[in-house]
Amino acid sequence: MVSIASLARPLYLRARIQRLMGRPQSAAASCRAALGSADYSIPHMKAHKMLSELEFPGENYFQVMARIHSHLKPATYLEIGVDQGQSFEIVTPETRALGVDPNPRVRKALKPNQRVFAETSDDFFNNHDVISELGGKRLELAFIDGMHQFEFALRDFINVEKHSSQDSVILIHDVYPIDATSAARERASWFWSGDIWRLILILKKYRPDLTVNVIGTSPTGLGIVKNLDPNSRVLAEHLDEIVEEFLALDISVLDGRKDEMLNRIPNDWPTIARLIDSRLRA
Repeated sequence: MVSIASLARPLYLRARIQRLMGRPQSAAASCRAALGSADYSIPHMKAHKMLSELEFPGENYFQVMARIHSHLKPATYLEIGVDQGQSFEIVTPETRALGVDPNPRVRKALKPNQRVFAETSDDFFNNHDVISELGGKRLELAFIDGMHQFEFALRDFINVEKHSSQDSVILIHDVYPIDATSAARERASWFWSGDIWRLILILKKYRPDLTVNVIGTSPTGLGIVKNLDPNSRVLAEHLDEIVEEFLALDISVLDGRKDEMLNRIPNDWPTIARLIDSRLRA
């Protein structure tokens, strides 16, 4: 009898062939079949990656972020979840940049204008005067890519917005789930985005004053939030009840309406640039 795990490899290979033959829908179906047959295996990992690439053609989120940095030329930047520093390396030398990660593994030497704090984001905001760390300026651009559970990202958003201005931009990673397994709260596969998708729904419901979109870029979408209000206390004052409400929300709520509910926009630079340039000006 063929084991369940051993089925992943031929299904993934079938997906590769179908993709090469120009049959993306069939390739995606084979990837999903492979994902249903094994966990933490090499074919399982590759099937998730291919499914993401089929879902999000075009530039990946590092490339999109590089364009955003080049377009905005932010004077100040904050990144939560630095890890090895691949997205932190995108920041230009002219930008005063702060990175936060409890266990940073930055591969390259930091630029003179960069500093990384080895602590959790909650501790960072509690222990530091962020505006002072930024030379007396508010945040112009921020990137949230920390813990893969939405309540952490929600607290990060609250704290980041507090130190921003109406004209700032907040980017949020891992907001578009590829499948239920990779979008689980607890990690059940190598490819894992967690339940950050819930944050997009929270912002849409509780902060309709914000402009919230998701750029369809691999591997798991990039949220882009504009028209911020540093004086808003709606999320902070209702934090516990919001978390309880959205913990009860199953991912099946997105079935058949994922693009609509997550406000997905195309992954092409003219569309993204127009969105950025439509920010309200103080």
